[in-house]
This record gives sequence, structure tokens and C-alpha cells, in this order.
Amino acid sequence: MEKIGSFDSSIIITLAVPAFFALIFIELIYGLVAGKNNYRLNDSFTSISLGLISRYIPLLGLGLQGAAFAYVAQYYNLKLFSSSSLWVWVFAFFLYDFCYYWMHRLHHEVKVLWATHVVHHHGEEFNLSTALRQTSTGFLWKWIFYLPIFIVGIPPEVFVTVAGINLVYQFWVHTEHIPKLGWYEYVFVSPSNHRIHHAQNKHYVDANYGGVFILWDRIFGTYKEEMEELKPIYGTAKPLRSWNPFKANLDIFREMLLDSSRTKSVKDKVRVWFSKPNWRPEDVKNKYPIIKNDLNNFKPYDPEVSSQVKVYGWIQLLFLLVISAVITSTVSAQSYLETSLFALILTASVTISLMAFESFNLKVLPEITKSIIVLALILPGNILSNELLATQLLLFQALLNIVLVAVLSIIPQKIFSKTNI
Repeated sequence: MEKIGSFDSSIIITLAVPAFFALIFIELIYGLVAGKNNYRLNDSFTSISLGLISRYIPLLGLGLQGAAFAYVAQYYNLKLFSSSSLWVWVFAFFLYDFCYYWMHRLHHEVKVLWATHVVHHHGEEFNLSTALRQTSTGFLWKWIFYLPIFIVGIPPEVFVTVAGINLVYQFWVHTEHIPKLGWYEYVFVSPSNHRIHHAQNKHYVDANYGGVFILWDRIFGTYKEEMEELKPIYGTAKPLRSWNPFKANLDIFREMLLDSSRTKSVKDKVRVWFSKPNWRPEDVKNKYPIIKNDLNNFKPYDPEVSSQVKVYGWIQLLFLLVISAVITSTVSAQSYLETSLFALILTASVTISLMAFESFNLKVLPEITKSIIVLALILPGNILSNELLATQLLLFQALLNIVLVAVLSIIPQKIFSKTNI
């Protein structure tokens, strides 16, 4: 049986990534020129980092999705379809989006599923970089919703292709710069109706779950239209108030574990996991309240940081983009251990960088400690091959960062005070 990869490992997605970043750059320039810029370094850096970290999951083959797809396709396959027929591809495209609708909807309605999806909704700005803000825990159970596609006999190559197209389509609808599109919005997901999906306004929540087609929302009663008099406020009702990628991916899991352990009701200990996302046991809710956003006085999370931190952040973001691209394009030349260590190093790098955006000062000690560990892994030459471009870039980054944070930490803030980075 041919090995079946995950739905988010399609070559279509890999090839689309450069176009994604080109469009992000174009949107940024347009916003600056038009006086409508909605990009912030901390928010966009977080979105991009979460997206690139999430790509390591399929790259490392983590999770049961590939094995589950292969098993179902081999033993429970009705073999109704062939990839040689054009209508099979069209049917598969509609079927995938139908499964996506229910997967997406239930991830908003069941707390244990919401825990893996909430990452995508933490962003309090809405721009094309928000599309990249993806979960690293979705592999746990997202795949379950696509098993019917294999049961009816859609060929693996068809599945992977339509899944890739579906995900790529969803990128462009994450923008505030495109207005309503008339008749198009009766059939397809558009920027306008997807803005509603990301809004935390009470009138807008729990709506517009479609990936490509908004038809499913209209049919099943979950469609809501954007209103001129009610501007969407983006983010989640319970604010994350952090740029930490680990906190973003694990926050709701932590909440469920605490609520489950704290409640005295045995029934509620189980219910916590399968309830609506906003439900909590009464005894826990009263004793350990969660502060939610006041939308009448809402301000996005945007802690002040020094210009030194911004310089450091821009440099780390550049390294993240370049090294991630190199790792992905040369993965066949790397051992599994090397790819795993690359993923760990970059994850540690972006975590330290993003945590610096939560305070005024640079995270000097964590950065230097991490850089020294990277040097210890690279310099002996028997753990990470020095012939790999990714290794060479990580070596250069580690050496540069040691010097960079040392220099930036001693330069007076007033030297940067007239810069706007």
C-alpha cells in the first residue's frame, strides 16, 4: 500500500509558501502607503513563527494521521472512485470542504477540539500573516474528520491535492483590505465573511466555518454577514496576552487540566473536556474566575519594548525565514536526528525572541545560553553535519546573537529613541 501522508504535507502548500510571504509584503506596503497599516512586528512575528513551527509536525511525521489514513484506505475502502475521472476530483474537492466544515465547526463547539484550534484565533490583528498562525497540536484529532473520504474510496493522490488547494485558498481571505464581493459571497468564503469568523463580537461569534464554500454555513444555519455598523474585533474572548508559542498551543489544555482537577463533581471532571469552550464547572468558575475582554474598552495586547528588542526581533525573524526555508528544501539530505534538532533549535530561538517582546529588555541570558548549546551541538561535527547549509546558518546565527545581545544590551536606549522600527 502506497504511503499516505498527512493532509497538511501537500507539495502544493510547500510551493505556495514563497507566494504567501510575497503577498504579506505587498499587503504591508499597501497598508503603509494607504495609511491603513495593520501589521505589528510582535503580532506578525508570532503568527509567522507559529506557522513555521507547525510545519515541523508533518516534516517529522508526528502523529497517527498517516497510519490511520493508510489503514482505512486499505481495509475499509469501498473503492468507488478512480483518479482517472475528472468528476472524481471535483467531487473530492466538494467532499473535502464538507468534511472541513464539520471538522472546523466542531473544533469551535467542543472544548478538547477547541484547545487545538484556538491558536489560529489568538491574533488580535487581521492580516495575511494571521493565516499562517497555525496550531502544532491539530495532528492529535483533526484527521478523524477526513476518514470518510478514504472510506468511500477517494484515491490518496486526489485527497492530498484537494486538501492542499483547500488550505491554500484560505490564505487570501485573511485581510481587511478587500471589501464585500457581491454574488461571490453567496457561494464562496470571502475576506468579508471570514472576518466575521475571526471576530469576538457577541453578534459575530460561532459563524462562517467553511473553507472554500460558504454554502455549508448557509445550509446548516451558521452563516453571519459582516455589518458596516459593527466593526469586527479580532481575537478570543479570553485573551492569551502572550507571544509565547508554547502558551498559545497549550493554554486551553492547561485550563482543562486545572478545571478538571479542581472541581469536586466527578461528572464535571469529564464534562470539562467535551463541553462548549466557554463552559466551566460552577464551583471552579466562582473560585477561579477568568477575566475576559471588555469589548467596549478593547485594546490589543501590545506591550511596550525597547528599540533594541525590535532590532533583535527583526534579525531573528529574518533568520527564522531563511533557515526554515533551507531546512525544508534540504530535508532529504538530513538525518531524522538532524531535522529534529533543527526543529528544536528554531523553536527555542523563536520562543526566546518572542518572550523578549513581552518585556522591555532583551532576554540576554536565555539567548546566550541557547547559543552556547547550539555551538556545542555544531562544533564537534559528529551530531550535526557541518556540510549542511542549515548547520552553517545556525552556527552563524549563534555567534552573531552572542555578540548582538551583548552589544545591544549595553547601548543606551536614547541612541535608538529617534528610530521607528
